[in-house]
Amino acid sequence: MAERSDTSDVLDLLRARLTGGRMLAVRRALHALNPAELASLLESLPPRHRLLVWNMVERDDDGEVLLYLGDEVRASLMRQMDVAELVAAAGDLDIDDLADFVEHLPETVTQQIIKALDANDRTRLQRVLAYEPDTAGGLMNTDAVTVRADVTLDVVHRYLRLRGELPPHTDLLFVVDRYGKYLGALPLERILTRDSDTEVATVMDDARDALPATLTATRVAQRFEDADLISAAVIDGQGLLLGRVTIDDVVDVIRKDAEHKLMSLAGLDEDEDIFAPVRGATRRRAIWLGINLLTAFLASSVVDLFQGSISKVVALAVLMPIVASMGGIGGTQTLTLMIRGLALGQIGSGNTRFLLRKELSVALINGVLWAGVVGAIAWLWFKSLPLALVVGMAIIINQTIAALAGIFVPLTLKKFGVDPALAGSVILTTFTDVCGFFSLLALGTLILL
Repeated sequence: MAERSDTSDVLDLLRARLTGGRMLAVRRALHALNPAELASLLESLPPRHRLLVWNMVERDDDGEVLLYLGDEVRASLMRQMDVAELVAAAGDLDIDDLADFVEHLPETVTQQIIKALDANDRTRLQRVLAYEPDTAGGLMNTDAVTVRADVTLDVVHRYLRLRGELPPHTDLLFVVDRYGKYLGALPLERILTRDSDTEVATVMDDARDALPATLTATRVAQRFEDADLISAAVIDGQGLLLGRVTIDDVVDVIRKDAEHKLMSLAGLDEDEDIFAPVRGATRRRAIWLGINLLTAFLASSVVDLFQGSISKVVALAVLMPIVASMGGIGGTQTLTLMIRGLALGQIGSGNTRFLLRKELSVALINGVLWAGVVGAIAWLWFKSLPLALVVGMAIIINQTIAALAGIFVPLTLKKFGVDPALAGSVILTTFTDVCGFFSLLALGTLILL
């Protein structure tokens, strides 16, 4: 297969060969792809072609490919595998990857995989499984390399040569006492550049904080970003070293979190199969559409209260979408900033009041600015100064309410344990539509009739 600089081009070529029935060429091309690229290809294929490609994947790669797939696609392929194939797929995985893998398997299959491990690997796996998947303990690998603080760098160097190899993404060793308690980290560059007679205790980094095993995956990713980490120690409540989290696991967390936020805006799951069966996709989306329908009826009921006003001043009906849309955009801007701030841990009780003042000030300034613009257009369009005054006041009111909703809706949802990215936009839209319609029509009734 000719070399391509862009992975997407390679995947396009493979899809074209599949469509043309050139299976031998497809099989050869698959050998050149890594597990992540194979997973991307599988997710981009309709079910019939997907199963064909899956059967061509090298059995040694099955486990890693399955890990990169979304939940729905992974489940559909696992249904095509028998127990022996699932156990074999798990056999070549690292402990942290194996922990992720067994989370998606039936209990009977999981037990068989655990029985197939040797005693050491079984203990390591059970240690990882003791923690929730979205915590530092659930992300960690137990392959951390440890040294004692009272030995020299020469001893450490000879120990590493004796090992012969290091686990992937090893940029430092972890220093522990005789009981396994974490004391600090020893970067590899210090082993290579400092005097070999120097003790580890002298050159180790004892200020490098470890990650509590219960720390959430999102907070782990933030720690890595803030400190530019490649790996970090994971400790239990007593400070004992359990393992380490590496940058490849953190990248997966960041990617999944980004997908979750993007899909949540439409009420969808980030693991949803784009080629899922019609029945399942219809059911999931129907729920979201039903929720939006309820909010639409609420907005319509407000309009219904002012039928008389609309019949007498038809211009109000023409201007209604403008007022609601302006409020929706302003509120969405505030909501997006709030969701981002909450996700990054930047918002708390100490700065909420300042944020409220700031967003209200922005809303009022923008409200007055665009009230003048829309009011002038309305006056030129309908030749009515009172109507221009009504629509301008309605925009200012709705911009203010949108800012308040953009701040308090995500804070309230988070307090009740609901993901603001999932439900925030629906509630915000309801607020801005209802308040926009009501302010315009109520003011129109008072001033124009």
